[in-house]
Amino acid sequence: MKKRGQTCLVASGMASLLLLMVVLYGSISCQHPGSSGLRRDYQLHGRPLYKLDLSWPRNPELFTGDVFGVAADQFAGVVYVAQRGSNVPKVLVFTTDGDFLMFWNTTTLEMPHGIFLADAASTNPTVWITDVGSGPYGHCIKQYSPSGKLLQVLGTPGNAGSGLDPLQFDQPAEIFVHQSGEMYIVDGDGGMNNRLIKLSADQKVLWMHAEKGQGLAQFYIPHSVTVDNAQRVWVADRGNKRIQVFNSITGDWLGTWGSCFTEDAPYSVRLTPDRKYFVVVQLNTNQISLLDAPPVGLIGQCNVVSVIQLADEVKPHLVDLDLKTGALYVAEIGAQQAQKFTPFSLGGSLL
Repeated sequence: MKKRGQTCLVASGMASLLLLMVVLYGSISCQHPGSSGLRRDYQLHGRPLYKLDLSWPRNPELFTGDVFGVAADQFAGVVYVAQRGSNVPKVLVFTTDGDFLMFWNTTTLEMPHGIFLADAASTNPTVWITDVGSGPYGHCIKQYSPSGKLLQVLGTPGNAGSGLDPLQFDQPAEIFVHQSGEMYIVDGDGGMNNRLIKLSADQKVLWMHAEKGQGLAQFYIPHSVTVDNAQRVWVADRGNKRIQVFNSITGDWLGTWGSCFTEDAPYSVRLTPDRKYFVVVQLNTNQISLLDAPPVGLIGQCNVVSVIQLADEVKPHLVDLDLKTGALYVAEIGAQQAQKFTPFSLGGSLL
């Protein structure tokens, strides 16, 4: 059985006390008694918005590889976890309550990186996975059914490149599929490309930023992408330690956040269901930060509201949120696990 490590349990009934502690002392340090490891210890700094759900998943020993990505289907109550390693299932499927459902018996995935649940509200949701492998199936983006059947492939499997016709990728990091069917892709998890690409629903290139550098609308390892309800695209520009913002219709550059990431780069960016906060992961400092989401028409400067400080070497990589409950799922490379955090009911809902 894989060693899960020590954690901090915060009962929901203690929310008022914990908020008072934060007001008085500025942080909460939590520790789960009876364990000898450290991988599930964490501290809360600032306003306490999330607490760890120790019961998820019920069978943590099923994590047998390096966990890179996670995607939640709030309608089906299902969570997909992508992991890497030799002779390990690349995708594990759990319920949001923590029960194990299945693993995908697929040979078409080499090195999964980002994972995204599209069309969740429809009768035919699909799972998109970016594959950064260097073998015959790598350097592309794949669409699967919920049971793991390969439906289609974007890119030229096994052939890294920068072409647009046919479309090629080199270690594509993540894809975000809008409800309109339009796609936003960050291509370049350390490969030759440093691109943000928008595709139409029929997979035609609508606009693109593809220059490597530190200037406006330039990238160095674009790693995560999300789109808000105000026609803004938010990109974790990992190598430049910043988040860049673009108009989703025109592709025009709108602004940059960098002051919150002086110690470590943003690896993942997602919005809470109420659209009030961005959830940003910093792998090397083992932090999950919640930042104020700016109102329409304003980018401004980033403001950290709350921080979940994980134990050393946990290495959180990418996250996703259950848009029904507000639960936060975190893929952790170092700890080789995914964890679930649930919102405090105190101080306003995240729904």
